[in-house]
Amino acid sequence: MARLRRLLILGGTAEAAELAGQVLARHGGRIEVVSSLAGATEHPAPPPGAVRRGGFGGAKGLACYLRDEGIAFLIDATHPFAAVMQESAASAAAQAGVPRLRLLRPPWPYVRGDRWTEVDDAQAAAQALAPLGRTVFLALGARETAAFTGLGGFRFLVRGVTPPAEPLPANWEFIQARGPFSAADERRLLEQRQIDAIVSRQSGGEGAYGKIAAACALGLPVVMLRRPPLPPPPLAEGVAEALDWLERRLTG
Repeated sequence: MARLRRLLILGGTAEAAELAGQVLARHGGRIEVVSSLAGATEHPAPPPGAVRRGGFGGAKGLACYLRDEGIAFLIDATHPFAAVMQESAASAAAQAGVPRLRLLRPPWPYVRGDRWTEVDDAQAAAQALAPLGRTVFLALGARETAAFTGLGGFRFLVRGVTPPAEPLPANWEFIQARGPFSAADERRLLEQRQIDAIVSRQSGGEGAYGKIAAACALGLPVVMLRRPPLPPPPLAEGVAEALDWLERRLTG
């Protein structure tokens, strides 16, 4: 019996889990799917197929893994802001001679009624808050909230699946919850907490768009962190494009 070809998906996102399931449903008889969860996502649901947990030790470690494990294809479906991982994936695939694809969900479009201030990083976002109000919803990854801890005169709302390891400052409030959240849910939250402004990453995707839609409906400003620079091609916008890329290589 011929050995199955192996696909490594760098995951932790909804798109990565959907891709793993679609590949197994279409090609489960001739390809093995291994999803890597590096630990950046809080308590991710296990995706279909085999799962590997933990980091690789940078691009060099990932390249060794690709060679040692006989990986035939690599699809990087990590979060759009996983800049270090996408750089490591591109470098490792080149070193190991493995075809690599970056799967990136499309960014949110700017629509009529949006009030966005686009910035490059969390530090710039913190500096942009002064004229926007004093009660701010920080819809950011945990690692990016540090830029706001020294700001006085503000009240910050943060939300996550698990409480922070360290006590928050007195002017911070934490809500424990797991998404996705609808626009109606987010509107209630913004109104109940009397939010003046939101700070968000340009993550894209339907699951996190509720707060952006709610802000637009309420006329609230959003400080939007731009995405990191794109990695080298090829790139896919969505699971369907990623499946097409893989199928061309399986049949080529």
